[in-house]
Amino acid sequence: MSKIKLESKKSTKLNIRQRRIFSEEFKREKVQELNAGLYNISSFCTLWDVTPPTVYRWIYLYSSQHKQGTTMVVQKESEAQRTSELLVQVAELERRLGQKQMQLDYLEKLVELASKEYDIDFKKNFNVKL
Repeated sequence: MSKIKLESKKSTKLNIRQRRIFSEEFKREKVQELNAGLYNISSFCTLWDVTPPTVYRWIYLYSSQHKQGTTMVVQKESEAQRTSELLVQVAELERRLGQKQMQLDYLEKLVELASKEYDIDFKKNFNVKL
């Protein structure tokens, strides 16, 4: 029994990883290798004994291709065509709305000028005979 206890105490030795600091040049070189496809993230992490968040932080800092917060939209060609058709339709509707607003402004100005000319408030008395 005493041998088993002694052996178990030997196996409980802590493996404390030392803190390492990688140079900026090393990080840039490794990010270039990752971009070239020499490693995938998981194999890189096991090879250099770093965590995935650390690797992604390096990629966001030192890669010109991958920036944090960028979004890639993947859609079918039919969806892209539908999107462009809808954008054209929105532009047409905005144009029509602008024309209607101009007509409305013109008519309001016309009523205002007529009210001054005939000294009658046409907005309140719209059924006045001339």
